[in-house]
Amino acid sequence: METDAPLAPLEDACTIVLLRDGPAGLEALMLERPNHSRTFGGAWVFPGGKVDPADRVDSAGGRLGVFAAAQVAGLRELAEETGQHLSLNDLVWLSQWTPMQHLPRRFRTWFMLAAAASDRVILNREEHDRYSWMSPAEALREHSAQEMTLVPPTWVTLHHLARMESVAQALEQGRSTAPFIYETQLLIPEPWIRPTGHGPAGLLWAGDEAYPGARDPAGARHRLTMTGLPWVFERTV
Repeated sequence: METDAPLAPLEDACTIVLLRDGPAGLEALMLERPNHSRTFGGAWVFPGGKVDPADRVDSAGGRLGVFAAAQVAGLRELAEETGQHLSLNDLVWLSQWTPMQHLPRRFRTWFMLAAAASDRVILNREEHDRYSWMSPAEALREHSAQEMTLVPPTWVTLHHLARMESVAQALEQGRSTAPFIYETQLLIPEPWIRPTGHGPAGLLWAGDEAYPGARDPAGARHRLTMTGLPWVFERTV
């Protein structure tokens, strides 16, 4: 239903995509959220969380900018959830995700790549049930087989990383490529695709012909179609 009500205010968060070189290639650390969790219950996610007030203050008592505070929060959450301790210099900005829909809470989330300090993970059992080092392709296959629950930002990030052969390659591409700002809109299903009309057919981003206010040519695509498994990501340049 369309509404003119204002969107919920944005809250800031940060996700750390922790990488290592496994026996068969690139692997990412995945954490399983408890089923009873209010946020992404039962989903497999990367370490991270919301920015706390203390994250916005530097060691001298000055106020940090939004981006710097997000990085501080990401490093803090990483240490709390996995026992891995990294520094700001270890982080490579990959993307930023902002939901542009009416949701009870909206998180503007920065995604950072980083090489793992070690293979050792000390799991915080209050926040996650299990962890696994997985190749991006393996995680996507398990999602397609309904053996793993992924949320769209995690899925798209894994889809991007599936082309990478090593941590060095992933970090180098991250450093040399401008981070993409994903301001997410809903792809509304056509009646003949989903007759019930419940839920979106997928997600849209700038560069797609159907994105609100877009002036892209007919057939331009930047979307994630979610009407069936496996999900389908399309991006024309």
